[in-house]
Amino acid sequence: MTDFASLPLSPALRPGLDALGYTVPTPIQAAALPPILEGRDLIAQAPTGSGKTAAFGLGLLQRLDPASPRAQALVLCPTRELADQVGRQLRKLATGIPNLKLSILTGGMALEPQVASLQAHDPQVVVGTPGRVQELARKRVLHLGGVRSLVLDEADRMLDMGFEEPVREIAGRCDKHRQTLLFSATFPETIRELARQLLHDPVEIADAGPASAPDIEQRFYDVDPAHRQKAVAGLLLRHRPESAVVFCNTRKDVDEVAGSLRQFGFSALALHGDMEQRDRDEVLLQLANRSCNVLVASDVAARGIDVEDLAAVLNYELPTDVDAYRHRIGRTGRAGRRGLALSLVAPREDARAQMVAAAQQRPPAREPSPLATGRPPQPPQAPMATLRIDGGKTDKLRPGDILGALTGEAGLAATAIGRIAIHPTRSYVAIAREQAARALARLEAGRIKGRRFRVRRL
Repeated sequence: MTDFASLPLSPALRPGLDALGYTVPTPIQAAALPPILEGRDLIAQAPTGSGKTAAFGLGLLQRLDPASPRAQALVLCPTRELADQVGRQLRKLATGIPNLKLSILTGGMALEPQVASLQAHDPQVVVGTPGRVQELARKRVLHLGGVRSLVLDEADRMLDMGFEEPVREIAGRCDKHRQTLLFSATFPETIRELARQLLHDPVEIADAGPASAPDIEQRFYDVDPAHRQKAVAGLLLRHRPESAVVFCNTRKDVDEVAGSLRQFGFSALALHGDMEQRDRDEVLLQLANRSCNVLVASDVAARGIDVEDLAAVLNYELPTDVDAYRHRIGRTGRAGRRGLALSLVAPREDARAQMVAAAQQRPPAREPSPLATGRPPQPPQAPMATLRIDGGKTDKLRPGDILGALTGEAGLAATAIGRIAIHPTRSYVAIAREQAARALARLEAGRIKGRRFRVRRL
């Protein structure tokens, strides 16, 4: 398959492909779509950023009966962030399907509105996390008996997070003659056992990564464990990537490293599973709108986050297996760009470093780590800052209202204003960092759409 036009796709899917600018399929799309459209079950190795969402999205939308007002397709994701991302892309793919009802059902959100929505009408497509989908199915407000397409996205991470029992129960509630598609970045035995039990005669795609290896420069740096935080800052100051993710193995390290980097002048934020959902959402929003130049994260929290043009990945501590290392560094060097992967190696991690090096065609270079000695005169801060406005869709605010207030009463140039995101009760706007204080003062003193709103800087 060389292009989407050669596939037997419904004409209703063409507008979605056009809206997303899809013409030439990625390797996983080329390998997976023909058997998916034939109705075959599938197990595929699919790293983040490989184009898998469009692969299974086109398949489940093709099988959809728009005239049937019942749940027909279900996508299970390990995290709310990934579910939101998948749901948004499916909505774009379904642009040409009139009146499609798609619900995103995840934990970390109030249960009652989701129950009320499901009682009002059944969605035709559901994207959700296993725990919340299981809970709603048990309450008999989410009816899965008509689900003919079941997708398990990032199945390895769902099992790592303890979702095996909910996944099995949910699969048991779906149509026995359904099509099941399983996507996983790694293929441990637990995944193969799950596939044997839930899939029927599946097509297996063993490696659906890019056709050629990404261009990622890998380097190992020897470090004394007591100096890890100074080493992280030292490496970021030496290489000065525009954006970076620092991976830690524990939540405690995530908070400590983010705090340390802020002391050195970085616009660093932490992301881990102990945070409140709203705080996690605001961190991801700041990362997306360039108000954060270093994200410090645990593996589980970072799963499913799609960062455009991520310049570097830094391992605060090496993971315990090669697959986890590959998945981490695979977030840089995408779309033909050159990536950078830096890893700190303490003496007790030498065996891990040798294991990773042995699996590489070109073993990473190894050298002593530079140590930051203090806050630099010109700290590498993010170019933007984010203002939060305590008003949103329920107040009938639109992006144009906020833009107008900033360029009107606040007197900012349009070029100083970045992304604007409107949520039900809050809105967020990115402002050029050097003008953020001025914008905040003007908005606090002025009005948006003729009304005063509380505004604060994140």
